[in-house]
Amino acid sequence: MISYVRGKLGAVEEDRIIVEAGPVGLAVHVPLSLLDELPRIGEEILVYTYFQVREDAMTLYGFLHRQDRDMFKQLLGVSGIGPKGALGILSAMKPDVLRMAILAGDVKAISKAPGIGNKTAQRLILDLKDKISLEASLYALGGAGEDAQVSGAGAGMDDARREAAEALVALGYTQSEAAGAVRRVEAKENMTAEDVLKASLRYLTIL
Repeated sequence: MISYVRGKLGAVEEDRIIVEAGPVGLAVHVPLSLLDELPRIGEEILVYTYFQVREDAMTLYGFLHRQDRDMFKQLLGVSGIGPKGALGILSAMKPDVLRMAILAGDVKAISKAPGIGNKTAQRLILDLKDKISLEASLYALGGAGEDAQVSGAGAGMDDARREAAEALVALGYTQSEAAGAVRRVEAKENMTAEDVLKASLRYLTIL
C-alpha cells in the first residue's frame, strides 16, 4: 500500500493533482475542498494517500491530513458509498465540517453532497456517529488534532472557537455551519470568543 507521497506539486487539474516524486509524476485524486490549501506549483507537498486496486484500474486518492484520509476510509465503510462517492462528499464538505455534521445528526447538510440523498445521509450518520472520536471533534473546532497547527494563541484560541461555535448554534446555525465558520477565523493572540464570533458572522453572511 502507498501510505503517502512526497514531492513537488507539478500540476492542479479538475479533480486531481500531479505530484512529481523523482522522475515520476503521480496522478492523485483529491477532494475539491482542499484545493485552496495547496502550495504553489513547484513547491513541495506531502499527500496522505489511499490506493485503490481494481481489475481495470489503479487509483490514488490523496489528502493533506491523516485525519482526512481516515474520514475517507470511514466513508468507504458505509454501504453504497464507493471512492468516487466519498470523494464527492468531501468535495462538498471539508472533513472537519463533515465530522461535526455526523456528530450533530445534520442530515440536511450531508444530503447537499452530490448523489447523496436523505436516506444515504441518514445511513451514513447511523454507521459513523459512534466511530467519530472526541479527538476528531476537537480537531474539527480547531483543537489539538494530529495535524493542527500550534500558534501563540494556544489553548485560549481553542476555547474562544468553542464558545463562538456555541453562540452561533444559539443564533440558529447548525453545528456543522458553526464549526466551519469558526475554523475559517485566523488565529490571533489574545483573541476572545466575541472576536471569533464577529469574524465568523462576517464569513457566514457572505455565503
